[in-house]
Amino acid sequence: MASVQTTAEGIPVIVLKEGSKQSRGREAQRNNIAAAKLVAEIIASSLGPRGMDKMLVDSLGDITITNDGATILKEIDVQHPAAKMMVEVAKATDSEVGDGTTSAVVFAGALLEKAESLIENDIHPVIIADGYKKASMKAMFFLNEISQKVEPRDRKILEKIATTSMSTKLVSIEASDLAKLVVDAALEVVTERDGSPYVDINNIKVEKKTGGAILDSKMINGIVLDKEIVHSGMPKKIENARIALISAPIEIEKTEFEAKINISSPEQIKSFMDEEDSILKGMVDRIKSTNANVILCQKGIDDFAQHYLAKSGIMAVRRIKDSDMAKLAKATGGRMVGSVGDLTERDLGQAQNVEERTIENDNWVFIEGCKNPKAVTLLLRGGSQRVIDEADRSIHDALMVVKDVIERPLIVYGGGAPEIYVATKLRMWAQTLSGREQLAVEKFAEALESIPLALARNAGMNPIDAITQLRARQNSGERWTGIAVIDGGVISDMKQYEIIEPLKVKEQVIKSATETANMILRIDNVVASSKPSPTSEPRQVPEMAV
Repeated sequence: MASVQTTAEGIPVIVLKEGSKQSRGREAQRNNIAAAKLVAEIIASSLGPRGMDKMLVDSLGDITITNDGATILKEIDVQHPAAKMMVEVAKATDSEVGDGTTSAVVFAGALLEKAESLIENDIHPVIIADGYKKASMKAMFFLNEISQKVEPRDRKILEKIATTSMSTKLVSIEASDLAKLVVDAALEVVTERDGSPYVDINNIKVEKKTGGAILDSKMINGIVLDKEIVHSGMPKKIENARIALISAPIEIEKTEFEAKINISSPEQIKSFMDEEDSILKGMVDRIKSTNANVILCQKGIDDFAQHYLAKSGIMAVRRIKDSDMAKLAKATGGRMVGSVGDLTERDLGQAQNVEERTIENDNWVFIEGCKNPKAVTLLLRGGSQRVIDEADRSIHDALMVVKDVIERPLIVYGGGAPEIYVATKLRMWAQTLSGREQLAVEKFAEALESIPLALARNAGMNPIDAITQLRARQNSGERWTGIAVIDGGVISDMKQYEIIEPLKVKEQVIKSATETANMILRIDNVVASSKPSPTSEPRQVPEMAV
């Protein structure tokens, strides 16, 4: 229904177009909070090592099985605008730190749930948002207070961090073995930036191949291409490779305009084909003149060109992805050229070994011993495509948390211990505040406890008993007391279990969740525009027999 206002003279003023919907005040807030809480509830059961997985089926029938918060929310295609903001929390956390996506959404949902009771007691949402903002800054201070500095290249610590990240995933049984691969890969690509260690995740290529078991996964010092050599007559292995990277097709280019050629005799056909042949041979001769012995082409390679390349003993691979070409240029030190005519010896990249190997039933090309060693490939194996896809997501999270600690070497112990510690400290700090903000800070502390509560619930514990014990032991000064979920849900010292998480992840969870909760709290009016109605009647389509 259109929203109609009138002037003092009674003249109607149409503000919103026909079909627009509007909700205001408490109703708008209640709807937004309910939608955000629902999203948090959906993924709360996937938190921690005993968290359950979700099976997501898209409109085409493709299946995804995961317990990664960002992946779940990306796949379920939420419609409510407030729920979409919760999806943004997961996306932001995933892109920034790679892990903690489920925690961020659960925490944001808890902040809104706690705020709801304050709103019902007539506390203004802006006061709650301000209280939450102050509480988040203080929470960050308390986290830094208990964080521990580590050596950024300490393999043992990095492996524990990667294992902690993957122990909540489908690959938890193989977590410690995969952690070694992840740390090997991350340390291999570490560089210096402004005097500090820096890890470029783009230098780590992940290739997946079904077959074998997850433990058959390995790291290759170089680039793996899921392509085969284009011609059976070409060499299958070349040592001391001089690699030409060409982004243009090695083919006769078609004209951009329509053209007809009138041929009146067989000789003309022969001369026409001979000309094409000589152009392709010229391209190959040009490549040979640069002393290249491996061609990596982003586009197609003509059959005649393949034949000439094979005769010249040059290995060629075609239709390589743009992203892979960029990685190859970085790894081999070569320069990508847009035309064979522009290729010179200076443009060639180098690698110790280029070889075609058989993986299951497919032939893949391995480029090893590159000029720039800061390029590695993780070749993941697994019993099925679903398993291997989830292993890929787990490896991504593990690489990100290892990167976080190498770049900012501060850690905390997990199992809900930091959240309980910060919540305890915030309650004490709240007593020093006056006015209604004190209530908001106390609710923030309660919301932080939603993470250990979810861990306890997923571990099959009584959440109320667990949280009571945690509070009691934290109040007695045991700062690393948390829930050892792997042992079936035991209240214990997380330092002994070596459940390690990056401080950067915990900070990002608090920042992202607080900002999103505050944004949703400050909305008091939702105006939804209607879709434009068609100007004409839809054309009747006659029924057809199938």
